[in-house]
Amino acid sequence: MKKLIFTGILAVAGLATSMNAQIQKGNWLVGSSLISSNFGLNTGGGYNIALQPKGAYFIEDNLAVGGYVDLGFNKVTNGSPTEFTYGVGALGRYYLSPGEKGVDNLLNHGRWFLEGNAGIGGRSVENADSTTGFDFGVGPGYSYFITPNIGLEGLVKYRGRAGFGSEGLNSNISFNLGFSIYLPTSKAKDIANDVK
Repeated sequence: MKKLIFTGILAVAGLATSMNAQIQKGNWLVGSSLISSNFGLNTGGGYNIALQPKGAYFIEDNLAVGGYVDLGFNKVTNGSPTEFTYGVGALGRYYLSPGEKGVDNLLNHGRWFLEGNAGIGGRSVENADSTTGFDFGVGPGYSYFITPNIGLEGLVKYRGRAGFGSEGLNSNISFNLGFSIYLPTSKAKDIANDVK
């Protein structure tokens, strides 16, 4: 137990020393976007919930590449069929540096970024036609660091799907809220060694 507590203290202390190092080459980003969520308050109202876990590795300062999984459930009204949405693919994220191309940080503890993704996605509707196709998206976002290694994020994203099944291209613009944890590779190795 003492070893576990000591490891936790070392992890927090080590991560706290990396305030400006979140988006440097060799670090990891792990997080999730809550894509949309609404619940009908009227009698017979429906719901829409979607989650997009993601992970990426910084191949250069400010540039991360990785993957995502997209999972969601929709029900328009109480009597309507349930729709399940899904997707998996690659994503890339580029963080703008303060002052880069005239972009200034709104807050001292945040960074603007651009995110794009491409993969396979689809939807399955209960007792109806379903489709799978090319899933893609792009949009700007902002990450506000509430601690040196945890960021709350907002992302406005154009999302599209070119279906191979019963429907062609469909698209929407979504406002995503979520969080990301930025892990320095060196600190993760130190923590793993301490646990041994």
